[in-house]
Amino acid sequence: MLIYLFISLVPFLFYYLVIVNSIRDYYQGDREDRMRYEVHLISSMIAGTNYFDYLDDEIMRQSIDNEIVERSIQGTYRILILDNQGLVLNDSNNAYVGSTKIIPEVIAALLEGRRVANIRPAEMAVYAAVSIENDNDDVVGAVLLVSSIEDIYESVSEIQQSIIMYTLLTTFVVCVLVFAVSQVLIDPLSSISDVVQKMSDGHLDRRIDIRGYDEYARLAQAFNEMAEKLEMVDKTRQEFVSNVSHELKTPLSSIKVLSESILLQEDVPVQMHREFLQDINSEIDRMARVINDLLQLVKLDEGELGLNVKPVNINTMVIDIIRRLNPLAEHKDIKLFIEEPQEVVADIDEVKLSSAISNLVDNAIKYTRDGGDVKIIVDADHQNVFLSISDTGIGINEVDQGKIFERFYRVDKTRDRETGGTGLGLSITIATLRLHNGSIRVTSKENEGSTFIVRIPIHYSGKG
Repeated sequence: MLIYLFISLVPFLFYYLVIVNSIRDYYQGDREDRMRYEVHLISSMIAGTNYFDYLDDEIMRQSIDNEIVERSIQGTYRILILDNQGLVLNDSNNAYVGSTKIIPEVIAALLEGRRVANIRPAEMAVYAAVSIENDNDDVVGAVLLVSSIEDIYESVSEIQQSIIMYTLLTTFVVCVLVFAVSQVLIDPLSSISDVVQKMSDGHLDRRIDIRGYDEYARLAQAFNEMAEKLEMVDKTRQEFVSNVSHELKTPLSSIKVLSESILLQEDVPVQMHREFLQDINSEIDRMARVINDLLQLVKLDEGELGLNVKPVNINTMVIDIIRRLNPLAEHKDIKLFIEEPQEVVADIDEVKLSSAISNLVDNAIKYTRDGGDVKIIVDADHQNVFLSISDTGIGINEVDQGKIFERFYRVDKTRDRETGGTGLGLSITIATLRLHNGSIRVTSKENEGSTFIVRIPIHYSGKG
């Protein structure tokens, strides 16, 4: 409110000073011009009457003196007539007759023949002087006019009082308006601040009421969207912790049961010991896979796994992936093949990207029925590499398609247990692709198969 008040009143103060000074300067300038004009008229009148020739003529001199007094009364100024030595010959107030008046204006008129007018603020008066010349253009004297400017200062003072009164009135109105406006501006911020405080205390479900369509409404909308994302992140974190606990608790429970079975039973056959120990070893391997995948995800999230980027032939990389996974496909009588419209070379980290693509191909094989097909297409445009992995498997419904990249999310939990999956493979894949500034999308229909399309820039330009 103080800032708005300051911004509002400073211009008034500025205009007040400018207006008052301008009015004073205008009136004083006008008075100076008028005095120059008047002193010139009087000088011409005196020169025309041959005043200095009639100084000894009492009747003529008295007539001229009366004329000077009358002009002095009409013009409300004082008139002095001086000879060329500065001696006062006539004074409309009869105060300086016979004395010498040496002032700057008189000197300028007598010596330089100039017509001058000056304001003297200390005396609250304007002095105007002009020389008197005879028929031979000789300076024989000077006329000095002195006029009070108190009326100017009184007028300016009245104007100042009016401006001050209107300024005070305006200040009051501005204060009221600024207070009202500040409340309108502060209330939304207070609401936002209250909600932020609540959220900082852990109430992530709080939202700001959106009113209108102004900047505050857009700010509130953006904040609500951020709050929803934070709540989602918190929910995801809780689910992640729950999933990690579950993934580790299940094999631990199995290990405990198997261990107790061996310990609590007497005379257990060696073959049963071996089978139980093999099961325990399998569960330990599963725990190790989960932990390793979690560590890899953490490193990818924190950017600790840097990329060893170099030009790689994508066609050759995919052929190597097919060669490694082909035994799994042959075991299920699945046809695994590649289409190569063109040869593609891109700047990638071959180890990490090969692992990500291998995971997609491996999933395609696992979720495709015996005798099905898995096809990989390698293509590119002038900017990006496109890898398409298609299968004729069980497919993914529309609800699950948006969740399959979440950590520990399983479309078919029973089948994943059988295939040994940890539910982290696709999370690692998408994290790896993002590290390459790439992306992935999926299209699928239940019982018809799925297609994963991977996009990777040909030229790596740093972390996105």
